[in-house]
Amino acid sequence: QVQLVESGGGSVPPGGSLRLTCQASGDDISVYTMAWYRQAPGHERDMVAVITGGELTNYPDFVQGRFFITRDVTKNTVYLQMNNLKPEDTAVYYCNALPQVLTWGQGTQVTVSS
Repeated sequence: QVQLVESGGGSVPPGGSLRLTCQASGDDISVYTMAWYRQAPGHERDMVAVITGGELTNYPDFVQGRFFITRDVTKNTVYLQMNNLKPEDTAVYYCNALPQVLTWGQGTQVTVSS
């Protein structure tokens, strides 16, 4: 069974950057299309970035050009580079497969505030 551990969150001012890491263990995630999701208080969990096994990526409009997802199959890891962060990006960020067939990790909190 795959375990997912997210890290790299923190508190930054608007315009700042963060790089999130999703470390997988227990099995090889290279077979999965992987994604980053986020959930803000009172909101549903939304997908913010997707990367296929062939490293094709896709993003919703609200993060397009600011967020970039990558993966390192040798490290069984997926990353999310987030630039030009906005207050509305404040949320807990999670990684999972797409569809969401893996057990959710604890997530990592991202807070964007001046």
